[in-house]
Amino acid sequence: MREALALAAEAGVRGQVPVGAVVVRGDVVVATGANAMKDTGATAHAELLAIQAALAVLRAERLEGCSLYVTLEPCAMCAGAIVLARVDRVVFGAWDPKAGMAGSIEDLLRHPRLNHRPEVQGGVLETECGELLTRFFESRRR
Repeated sequence: MREALALAAEAGVRGQVPVGAVVVRGDVVVATGANAMKDTGATAHAELLAIQAALAVLRAERLEGCSLYVTLEPCAMCAGAIVLARVDRVVFGAWDPKAGMAGSIEDLLRHPRLNHRPEVQGGVLETECGELLTRFFESRRR
């Protein structure tokens, strides 16, 4: 999660919403991602970029055996990609009461009708992840 936080901070410096993501298999970092929506569009979320990079690195169709660490609770788009990529475990930092789909609004990641449900752990380094986002948006409002 510390690596995801560092990626998020770098994204914030570039004017992106500060969200970072890391895909890990075992003890090895497979791929990383940071928000890049201002550069490439609305779907360039950290999770999607990290998932796409991990699939390419592993030359795989799925990310079985992998964990995704992300600084913000995944949105519906990212939760859908996580399920489809068959990520085994999702660990996130800050909860997102406006768009979070790992329990805040709904729980798409663990929906009982889906054929894949990753293990989910939220609130890891929640304060640091949340403060990074809060500072970013406060600076934007000034």
